[in-house]
Amino acid sequence: MDPLADKVYPSPADAVADIPDGASVAIAGFGVTHRFPSSLITALRDQGAKGLTVYCNGLGQPGHPTAQMLAENRQIARLVASFSSRPGPPTVSEDQILAGAWSSRSSRSTLVERMRAGGAGIAAFYTPVGAGTAVAEGKEVREFDGVQHVLEHGIRTDYALLRAHRADRVGNVSFRGASRNFNDSFAKAARVAIVEVDEIVDVGEIAPQDVDLPAAFVARVAPTTVHIDVASLPRRAARPAGTGREYGGKPALTRQEIGHRVAMLLPPGGMVNLGAGLPNLAANFLGGRGVVLHGENGVLRYGGFVTDGERDPDLHDAGGNFITLEPGASFFDSVTSFEIARSGLLDAVVLGAYQVSGSGDLANWSVPDRPGGGIGGAMDLAVGAQQVIAMLEHLDSAGRPKLVETCSYPLTAPGCVDVVVTDLALLRRTPQGRFRLDEVARGFTAEEVLALTDMRVEVAEHVGTMQEAW
Repeated sequence: MDPLADKVYPSPADAVADIPDGASVAIAGFGVTHRFPSSLITALRDQGAKGLTVYCNGLGQPGHPTAQMLAENRQIARLVASFSSRPGPPTVSEDQILAGAWSSRSSRSTLVERMRAGGAGIAAFYTPVGAGTAVAEGKEVREFDGVQHVLEHGIRTDYALLRAHRADRVGNVSFRGASRNFNDSFAKAARVAIVEVDEIVDVGEIAPQDVDLPAAFVARVAPTTVHIDVASLPRRAARPAGTGREYGGKPALTRQEIGHRVAMLLPPGGMVNLGAGLPNLAANFLGGRGVVLHGENGVLRYGGFVTDGERDPDLHDAGGNFITLEPGASFFDSVTSFEIARSGLLDAVVLGAYQVSGSGDLANWSVPDRPGGGIGGAMDLAVGAQQVIAMLEHLDSAGRPKLVETCSYPLTAPGCVDVVVTDLALLRRTPQGRFRLDEVARGFTAEEVLALTDMRVEVAEHVGTMQEAW
């Protein structure tokens, strides 16, 4: 290949015109709509190739130019994703999963590492992520240094559809903000990597130190033609932070107050990852504590959430929340992000939960009556953090305890939870491996909390009050 050959195609349609039926395609993008290669996806939908194997973090939001378009057009024969379903009305893709048409689960870091391995010529590798869970079923498991590891194989794909800010005419690419995510590893794993960009510039206009993805990994460049107005992006429905439940006619902590109690557990100056949903509320109480926030999409040291006013489409966390940046912030790809997560550099991780077992097992990605699931990055975060904090309401919407002796839902990770914070109680896992009730919400007794808890729990000699801890 001529290193100075012009790789620019007139349109996204021209760039995807030769993708055949049965091809394997990696599609970058994050969250429900953030920085998908929407122009290329739309062109591939219109081109009509069928029987595709699609690799992605998730298919994205229906009704927007995301990979859901390909599912709605019945072009996908097999899906490998870390998110195959989300809360809300079932999508066309979920209907196909439920019918047994296609789906393969993968944690977020395992998918990106499999792509990196494939692109680097590495046939397989062992990872602690997923050991002891459903994703390890049928795979080789070996023990290294007393820890179970799962054998995963590298992936090569026929094509990759990518999204970036700028490229020159020979294919050198630069990204903007926190939108780099899976793009690098997907490009390297593909035989033909196609990138759509906001700006196409002449060779030499991107300084060498600003090239994030070298031209060697890029086969085609196309202009972005499908734009998304970030002001119209969907927001995940959630109960107001100031609302809470009642138990026995008495008010428990509000969702915001649970976040406040969790925030006080985070080490000042520590590096922390806040999971999507309820754990995000802890961010409202970190002022002055010097906590460094980490996002799996590739951002470190971000600040608060942008809820009103102008939003930058390239500044978002892994949950899709638009964010501000703190001094000293940095951006990187998801490979680097999960190196941080698995290496023990995170002082704490806060995750939501459907269930927590008496031995610290965490279940937070799937429920039995829903197809697919949302593994996301939780499996990866749970195995590498110094401390895992589960943040949840004490009972589910049907009034069943979420703290159980044995999880009945699929596990995210076995024995990983160190602290549980609910709207009624704070429990810590002791060196003996069981949980101890250390605090209760004001107005409740330890006995009342234990009556709503379906696991064996020790009770501290002096049980504190949660509201007094902040």
